[in-house]
Amino acid sequence: MTKKHEGKKKKQRTLNYDISYTQNRELSWLQFNRRVLEEAEDTAVPLFERLKFVSIFTSNLDEFFMIRVGSLTDIASIRSEDLPDNKCGWTAAEQLEHIFDVCGPLTKRRDRVCADIEADLSKMGVERLRRKDLTAEERRFVDRWYRTYAKPVLSPQVVDQHHPFPHLPSGKLHILVRLRFEDRSLLGLLPIPATLPRFLRLPGDGLRFILIEDILISKVSSLFSGFRVQSKAVIKVTRNADISPDDEAFEMDVDFRQMMKKLLKKRTRLAPVRLEYQGKLPGHVLHQLCVRLSLDLDQVYCCEAPLNMEYVYSLEGMLPPTRGLQYEPWTPQPSPMVDNNAPILPQAAAHDILLHYPFESMAPFLHLLREAATDPQTASIKITIYRVARQSKLISYLCEAAENGKDVTVLVELRARFDEQNNIDWAERLEESGCKVIYGIEDLKVHSKLCLITRTTDKGVEYITQIGTGNYNEKTATMYTDLSFITADPVIGEDATAFFTHMALGVAPETSAKLLIAPHIFKPAVLSLIDREIDKAKAGKPCRIVMKINSLTDRNIIDRLAAASCAGVPVYLIVRGICCLTPGIAGKTENIRIHSIVGRFLEHSRILSFGVDAEEQLFIGSADLMTRNTEKRVEVACPVTDPACVERLHEILSLCLRDNVKARIHDKHGELLRPKRAEGEPPIDCQFALMQRALAVAGENETTS
Repeated sequence: MTKKHEGKKKKQRTLNYDISYTQNRELSWLQFNRRVLEEAEDTAVPLFERLKFVSIFTSNLDEFFMIRVGSLTDIASIRSEDLPDNKCGWTAAEQLEHIFDVCGPLTKRRDRVCADIEADLSKMGVERLRRKDLTAEERRFVDRWYRTYAKPVLSPQVVDQHHPFPHLPSGKLHILVRLRFEDRSLLGLLPIPATLPRFLRLPGDGLRFILIEDILISKVSSLFSGFRVQSKAVIKVTRNADISPDDEAFEMDVDFRQMMKKLLKKRTRLAPVRLEYQGKLPGHVLHQLCVRLSLDLDQVYCCEAPLNMEYVYSLEGMLPPTRGLQYEPWTPQPSPMVDNNAPILPQAAAHDILLHYPFESMAPFLHLLREAATDPQTASIKITIYRVARQSKLISYLCEAAENGKDVTVLVELRARFDEQNNIDWAERLEESGCKVIYGIEDLKVHSKLCLITRTTDKGVEYITQIGTGNYNEKTATMYTDLSFITADPVIGEDATAFFTHMALGVAPETSAKLLIAPHIFKPAVLSLIDREIDKAKAGKPCRIVMKINSLTDRNIIDRLAAASCAGVPVYLIVRGICCLTPGIAGKTENIRIHSIVGRFLEHSRILSFGVDAEEQLFIGSADLMTRNTEKRVEVACPVTDPACVERLHEILSLCLRDNVKARIHDKHGELLRPKRAEGEPPIDCQFALMQRALAVAGENETTS
């Protein structure tokens, strides 16, 4: 947190809670995204991968404005005296002030980093060009492409009394021009059609390309013939995208899927929250634009980097074969807990299995579903779907199971943000194949990752339950670190059966034997487990809390962790993103140490450990320690007791806590600092170490098989 913000924090009104060891969630998230940008600055990261981190930073910031800034803007506009945030004491309007203070310099830093990377890439044959950089032959090539493919689909428009200012969809690029006609000054707009590619590759050696907006901006004079172009810029409007079905009147006879389709259309017309531009935009034109969009100047950003950087991923398959541009290819390895030459169903019935993506392959779980789809003893398959791949083997196996006469129930969460349409499409496909599709609970988003296979055998009913920390998505299973736990524990199977029964009835479970299910069971259990460690500390017994999560915002859990610190419990937190708890505050959080890891793969697994040695209780699950997860979602966490699985979880936590390459340590000022490496201490990159381990184990298994 900057001194400027610390000064603002001192002006807080009288509060009913202690904010001396907490910080604002939005600034914490921006700090995390700054950490993503640090990966783009790191010269040890391959050059093209650094450009991808710039793209990730940019898309992260886009989503932040669409959701968090959008939500705060709504609150600030409808509440003149809204309640202050319980972790920083600021109102929504004050939070927006702090956000805009940070985002301006952060955007400029992104622009500098992007320019430096592009300059280095150009020396290696990967070059983004502007019109002025093209050779005569390249200009002729571009002009031919423009006349043939672009010009026929362009729709330039002037803005005057007969041509009103059009709606600018969120995230879409437009070229805005200031025009002069005789003694009149007016605006012109050129939408860049989504049917055009993001860039045009130029012929010749290497990878030379030009963005479509750079081609079109050079052609605006001819498109607005009869007018004199006085200035031109590429612009992009970001709109509030924080839609919720809860905002709509819910009618019992209205199909939920149809209501979600209606809401998705509404999203495109929500209020603007940011304007970005690249090029020349005179002050009076900018003012005119802000008035039309109802934006303040602190919501306007002049950018040097491309406004939409999603094109970066399309370049990957075109890169020259130059070492050092990309990470060495990684293939998820076979799990040492599975015999890939034998059926998975009997193995899952015989012993617990823990898969660790992307170091290990998702294939065993997919094979499990595929076998269940044709297994004569499988009676039913039930699963929750939050996000799945666009091309999903998992969906195909579920459809196959239904077509084979299995009872297949799929809970599809249609409110998975930005995946709503994809989930609507899959829900329709599943229904067509004979699956029973349900949509969960009206006022609770179902974020659980739970799959239950029920079999009828000679010994009676047999359950195989899978609990995950991440989505059933084959693509992200190669990019995110996640855990997939498969068990035949009958008690967990019974809990899972009850879970799906409750979901079908539209209510969240309030009791269970082993599974920790939010919103009624998970949070009280976590608080109780923290209290147990506090009691041990007071009794002088060994105690410890280790948590690996994505975010920490729940005020009750934060306060209980602070109480644990005061009691002398060592608390180790590995928090990738938002962390509203500040460690190292004397008399409050001095026994808390917080790590954050950003590396090649997105850290996504959630592990909770309470206690040491034989008294340890260990869980994996889908929930972060955010109020939205603990109180407003249906989440599932599962105990892990199998010694081999426990050992693997300990290894993961240990490596994360010892990472001194990709990790950052939170200090008492809210800053993220690089770990200090002692002289002679070897560098430890936890993700690289886990990759090496997976390769070594796979090699050993291949040798012995």
